[in-house]
Amino acid sequence: MLKPILDDQFVPAVYFNRDFLKTANRPFSIAVEREDGLVYRRDTMLGDDFQQNCLYAERLIKTILWCAGGWKVMLSGDHDVFCYIRDAYTKTGLRAFDVDFWSTTYERDFVVEEREMQDMPENKVRPLSIGRNLGGCRVGFDAGGSDMKVAAVVDGETVWAEEIVWLPKLAEDISYHHEHIKAAILKAAEHMPSFDAVGVSTAGVLVANRAMVSHLFLKVPKDTQGEACKNVYVDVLEELGVPYAVANDGDVAALAASMDMDVNGVLGIAMGTSQAGGYVDVNGNVTGWHNELAFVPVDYNPDSAVDEWSGDYGCGVKYFSQDAVIRLAPKAGITLDENLTLAEKLKAVQKLVAEGHEGAKDIFRTIGTYFGYAIANYADFYDIQYLQISGRVTSGEGGDLIIAGAKEVLKAEFPALFEQVKFILPDEMDRRVGQAVAAASLPA
Repeated sequence: MLKPILDDQFVPAVYFNRDFLKTANRPFSIAVEREDGLVYRRDTMLGDDFQQNCLYAERLIKTILWCAGGWKVMLSGDHDVFCYIRDAYTKTGLRAFDVDFWSTTYERDFVVEEREMQDMPENKVRPLSIGRNLGGCRVGFDAGGSDMKVAAVVDGETVWAEEIVWLPKLAEDISYHHEHIKAAILKAAEHMPSFDAVGVSTAGVLVANRAMVSHLFLKVPKDTQGEACKNVYVDVLEELGVPYAVANDGDVAALAASMDMDVNGVLGIAMGTSQAGGYVDVNGNVTGWHNELAFVPVDYNPDSAVDEWSGDYGCGVKYFSQDAVIRLAPKAGITLDENLTLAEKLKAVQKLVAEGHEGAKDIFRTIGTYFGYAIANYADFYDIQYLQISGRVTSGEGGDLIIAGAKEVLKAEFPALFEQVKFILPDEMDRRVGQAVAAASLPA
């Protein structure tokens, strides 16, 4: 195994899983149901060690949930493991955050059921086409946690684009989000002869254009403004009076690469305030999965970094976002001014990289090693032909170092994937605003 330069305690998920399955000898099945009876099923194996079985099953179920989404988990093959998972996925259990998140998303109670093997549901999928509409005068808007990107697009050509700083995760009233989103879109519309449509790319889990859960509304009280948070994009866009569509920023990142290069089988990873994921399948469709890779476990070291929001350890948000850069800075001998915002701390490290600081470069090399092992794990769930990375963490030389580190891992440890997966790193401007342009193509 290749150890990350700044983290020799890293335990890749893909390594643990493959080592565990070498001695597993009993069938075990997991099925997760989401909206409209859609199902992701994974048939696997368990071994003889109860604790290891529980760890393997719990991390795998969590991965399936945060890739595909779901409100019901069905298990077959081991009653004791079922009991452990059932107790973990309660409002007061180990995975209470996950229960609350997916209950909120689907607006129904989260359920864990035990079934006989013959009663387990089969996979049920519903691929959907997305975007690729560029006629007319369109606005594309991409909402991030530190800035928003907005573009005016006329018949497929970007005539104006801008990054606008905002602080959505600190705002305690949804009116802040409403006003800033509307103002940015109208600002872009001023640069076109007409305003025909608007597409929005945003962090969070979406159902029918509604932001069911998003860290952008972290400080907004859910008990009094929860519905306003879910409806904020619909409310703004209805006021504008033009056709609109809203999509997850990860899916839009994958769409941007697919459109730009005319390729499919694209997994898009956005490394910014958080980690976003999206996927365009080999037929050019999205799967209907939620692809919330920020909460997919990538490090099985129980003492690894804990995400403040979910309370879980080893998840992608702490490895593939500005949090990762800031977390690794002290290990690289870098002290950051505590008065800086998170985005400013990232820029300070990136400035050191540009100046040739080897410790700063080691941060991005470390993220690259993390990423190589994460890609191998993602490949157990996605058919990856192309991998696009975007977001402010990938700006400048840091993005090149991340890709180089990931390729080194794949070449040494997963040669078939090294040959199969082609990396896409957009140029600097596309890296920052390309999602906004792709978002403009969302409305039909």
